[in-house]
Amino acid sequence: MHSSRHLRRPLVAVASLSLIGTLAACGGGSDSATASTPGVTDDSILVGTHMPLTGPAAAGYSTISPATKAYFDYVNDKGGVHGRKITYKVKDDGYNPANTQSVVRELVLKDKVFAVVNGLGTPTHTGVLDFLKTNKVPDLFVASGSRSWNQPEKYPTTFGFQADYTTEAKVQATYIKENLADKTVCFLGQDDDFGEDTLKGLTQVLGEDGVKERQSYVTSNTNVGPQIGKLKAAGCEVVSLATVPGFTALAVGTAARLQFKPQWISTSVGADYSTVAGALGEAAPLLEGFLSTNYLPSQFDDDNEWITLFKKINEDYNKGAPFTGNTVYGMTVGYLFVQALQQNGKELTRQSLIDTIEEGGLDGPGLMGLRFSKDDHSGYGGAQMAKITGTTQDYFGPVYATDDGETPVKEYTEGATTPPKDGIPTK
Repeated sequence: MHSSRHLRRPLVAVASLSLIGTLAACGGGSDSATASTPGVTDDSILVGTHMPLTGPAAAGYSTISPATKAYFDYVNDKGGVHGRKITYKVKDDGYNPANTQSVVRELVLKDKVFAVVNGLGTPTHTGVLDFLKTNKVPDLFVASGSRSWNQPEKYPTTFGFQADYTTEAKVQATYIKENLADKTVCFLGQDDDFGEDTLKGLTQVLGEDGVKERQSYVTSNTNVGPQIGKLKAAGCEVVSLATVPGFTALAVGTAARLQFKPQWISTSVGADYSTVAGALGEAAPLLEGFLSTNYLPSQFDDDNEWITLFKKINEDYNKGAPFTGNTVYGMTVGYLFVQALQQNGKELTRQSLIDTIEEGGLDGPGLMGLRFSKDDHSGYGGAQMAKITGTTQDYFGPVYATDDGETPVKEYTEGATTPPKDGIPTK
């Protein structure tokens, strides 16, 4: 236990033995700071999240929180973390920012959660940043690649998780520059930070003139025909997507009806094969040759020890749900949260866990390291290319590392980690 980093309140002298007995009976224990921490008891930790279990982003994304819970249940069955079992309270926000504010307030003020873990969505989560900051709630591993989560001075309790959209787009653009330099490159993205940050990464590498046509969509309108028509009219040969899975399928399907067949290339957000193929149904073969980036191991890589571990947990604790990239995503989040708790030690407060994460040391299944520090809350810092062939999505080429700034895209050579023997981090 690295006790030097934990906040402790001085012991207050009490005047009577009966009062001491009362405090002990109420679970006062040896660490009064832990005892007064919301959501934490001697044998439990309550955390929560907001997820689109319904609505325009539910396809695929609704399977993330069950995967995280499955990993927590696996850990709980083996004794939990420092004697505490994790309860994960998931509330549906329908990918609607107004709903998100309502359910997050319930989680914090009514349910008294210790932390919010993996709240999903750029437009949704943006609206609760100030609330979580004001209430000093750890806002961990946000399920979005927006650069907004990496503002440690403004939002000291918020941490990203996935490679940010700009980072992924810089890796994509590097591939385009090296392999598709003679093609007309265009862009279709969500009308928020998701789209803006992705476009920023593309133009950093390709230049402002390197992206000819730029179109956006809103999640409340599922007709993307006008946007796809403009991309076709502009002679686009490569189309970079900043789309959630349902809109990836809409874009590909609409383009096929318009006899428009560009080379698609997407961030990991909208590229999970199982999810998009499921949305396309019989039209799934349209995904042949679809390119994307990712920062977590491939669900199809049975030689990867993390995939072997997660498949076993999925079978035993997730009712045998389909194993997809979103399953890998959800279980990775669960692993990192458990790892942070292990490293924190038994004496747990909200601030002590934030301090622990800022010390670095978290790794997990990612293809490259996490960048967490006191000055960096951004998460994974790179990606690798992937291609759909038939019904698999295989990675190829080197793993690249970069950031959302001017750092050039460079090959990452340190290699990935392997899971501990029983799949539970010990420190």
